[in-house]
Amino acid sequence: MTHLLHIDASIRSGESVTRQLTAEFVTQWRQNHSDAGYTYRDLGAEPIPHITHEVREWLFDPSGDLHGVTPEEQALTEALTAEIREATTIVLGIPMYNYTIPSSVKAWIDRLVVPAHMMLPGAESGALSGKNVVVVTARGGSYAPGTPRDGWDYQEPYLKAVLGSIGLGDNLKFVHAELTFAAIVPAMAQLKPLGEKSLADARETLRKLAL
Repeated sequence: MTHLLHIDASIRSGESVTRQLTAEFVTQWRQNHSDAGYTYRDLGAEPIPHITHEVREWLFDPSGDLHGVTPEEQALTEALTAEIREATTIVLGIPMYNYTIPSSVKAWIDRLVVPAHMMLPGAESGALSGKNVVVVTARGGSYAPGTPRDGWDYQEPYLKAVLGSIGLGDNLKFVHAELTFAAIVPAMAQLKPLGEKSLADARETLRKLAL
């Protein structure tokens, strides 16, 4: 069954650009897939606890002893695993914080990068392969080639690597809304038209990806 997993991670609420964009994508996608399932998880409002040594030991050896892992930790990890496995399309709203991803997203990823999901060397597919993944980001500045901060983007390269390592790189798309601070930071006012264009381009790209 076609199923959409929708993840938001911004610590902001209604003014969050990533939340606005993922909501628009989800609305369009669900209109185009009226019989599909849908799951929502808000990592910004309800962050997942970072893994402990005990949790990591259990994640890498789930058939053995729980190694001190609580039933609540076990249930949470099993729920996250079920959500990712059930999804046929995944949309991730991930703002850039300090040139990389929010720690809440890292905590979510750490529950999923386990031996059962890892792509083996030379393998063409794995347990999570074949899903459509759309990563929606918002950046206060620009990290495009030729800009002053070209090369400072530690968000997309990391996500490409880690999602690819668990089979989620087959149909992985990034949609960036850059220069979002131009609308609110006076010193960046001259960049506001570029920020507006980036946001409009992101909306148009997401509309096409929602088909």
